[in-house]
Amino acid sequence: MCDSIGEQSPFELRSGFSFSPKVTLVPEWYAFLILFVGLAVVIGGIVALRVHAFLALITAAVVVSLMAPGEWVDKIPRVAEAFGSTAAGVGVVIALAAIIGGAMTASGAADRVVRMFIDLFGERRGGTALMASGFAIAIPVFFDTVFYLLVPLARSMHRRTGGCYVKYLIAAAASASAHALVPPTPGPLLVANELGVDIGLMMLVGIAVAIPASIVGLMFGSWSDKRMTVAPPAETESTGRHAADDAVYAEIAGDDELPSLAWSLAPIVLPVCLITANTVANAVQLDLPEPAANALAVLGTPNLALLLAAILALVTQQMYRQQSLATIANSVEHALMSGGVIVLITAAGGAFGGMLREAQLAPAIKTAFGETAASGIGLLLLAFAMASLIKFAQGSSTAAMIVTSGMVAAMIQGTSLGYHPVYLCTSIGAGSLVGSWMNDSGFWIFAKMGGLTELQTLRTWTPLLAILGVVAMIMTLLLATAMPMAPPAIP
Repeated sequence: MCDSIGEQSPFELRSGFSFSPKVTLVPEWYAFLILFVGLAVVIGGIVALRVHAFLALITAAVVVSLMAPGEWVDKIPRVAEAFGSTAAGVGVVIALAAIIGGAMTASGAADRVVRMFIDLFGERRGGTALMASGFAIAIPVFFDTVFYLLVPLARSMHRRTGGCYVKYLIAAAASASAHALVPPTPGPLLVANELGVDIGLMMLVGIAVAIPASIVGLMFGSWSDKRMTVAPPAETESTGRHAADDAVYAEIAGDDELPSLAWSLAPIVLPVCLITANTVANAVQLDLPEPAANALAVLGTPNLALLLAAILALVTQQMYRQQSLATIANSVEHALMSGGVIVLITAAGGAFGGMLREAQLAPAIKTAFGETAASGIGLLLLAFAMASLIKFAQGSSTAAMIVTSGMVAAMIQGTSLGYHPVYLCTSIGAGSLVGSWMNDSGFWIFAKMGGLTELQTLRTWTPLLAILGVVAMIMTLLLATAMPMAPPAIP
């Protein structure tokens, strides 16, 4: 079968692009060789050669495309098509999320959300307050920004309570579960796009999986705090921030200087409500009047929902900071510079995944291991293990999610899973948390900002991330068993 000549099924990316060249079906060993070479290029480029993740991923996509079946004239253009299709699916959302995060930080809205949770839970439950506020802010804001914001509060709570510094630090870091599991952060957004999962559903299931993981992470923080003593660094020591970011991360002292709670929460609550409302309405097939259904369908589109949230965040920044339009434009440019890099990396990862599909990995797996190899609960565990290994090898959760999602998407093409592919997404996100050590930038942010030694960080940050990932995976398995929501075969 694998050595025969035939028509390949049309290659379809989630944006709708398709083409159907005549190809020669290759032996399964050759498909696995292509996969091995692609992984070697990605991991070798990032780890050994220290090249940028974008270059490693796009080079791997080109190499895999050249090795995969197909007309030679199509081998390079299809890489660009896959790159563009992924960028079309996630590029606008990532850019808008970067603007929202920057504006919320600059206006003090993120700080207001943190103080709301502290007021809600009280200083006696300061760890819970830090975890909850970090989780909420991490949905539209990148993890490093969240941690920069929460570390000064962890130090302040330590001074007021006279202890529990390790617990507060770990509570702040527990928001990493939202970063890996809840869009619109780039990793889970790309995974959902690759596997054809609705972003609203990814938000709902990601939150359901991430909350228990963060709670267990907080429990680990309490346990660790009793077994090690760490003093926070002196206030005059470096925060680890870049000088250009000082204005963005400047701490606002008084509550009267902060935006109101309504304005602060709006950029988080509005897009989540609009996107999930549209998802739920479609899932339960609500019989809404046509104008209402059309309005919900438009407003619940992730691009428009996040655009409205970005406008609200920028209006809040202007209202409460009284900044000029030129200053706000500069802050948007600053946010887009960081978000643009993420878009490029994510789109390059999408191109890599698309070329793995062209390499006919799914038929090879079915031929070599049987039809059940690309379905069932075992596939969830395999996705978790692959993401964990890639994270351990090269240190980036986002890169681990990008590479693993491309591999899994190639494996399940045309397969009936028995459960919704959203659980594959959360399995990959959970795996991307496990295996964090000294090659992970998050390891060093936690160490330097928190004032911990390398050994202390290995005893706190590394097991924390492993716990978050394992608990998220357990929750994924429970939900996939209890509520499989099985859709038709993956196209």
